[in-house]
Amino acid sequence: QFALVESGGGSVQPGGSLRLSCATSGFTMNTYAMGWFRQAPGREREGVSCISSRYTGTYANDSVESRFAISRDNAKNTVYLQMNGLKPEETAVYYCASCSGCSGYKCDERYWGRGTQVTVSS
Repeated sequence: QFALVESGGGSVQPGGSLRLSCATSGFTMNTYAMGWFRQAPGREREGVSCISSRYTGTYANDSVESRFAISRDNAKNTVYLQMNGLKPEETAVYYCASCSGCSGYKCDERYWGRGTQVTVSS
């Protein structure tokens, strides 16, 4: 039984911040890279950020690199995405995934959560 549960989404004004969490269970998280993706209505899924296993490196889509930060706490089986300076076009459902590894900010995903909605508007 593998599970990933995202939380922390919500509605913010442009320029606002949110911290997303992804709580995992049923697997040894520290053996997996972890990634965040997002998907807006009518658009393809977009990779946002990836963090390698055992705190070995972090990677981000260049559109968010200066504003978003991925982190993980293996002891808590949780991965985070701190998002600052949010833009309206970043309104999307944000998903976390366990991955076999990072290819830059893209991860080779294996398991997914159900997502958390982020809405950025005035």
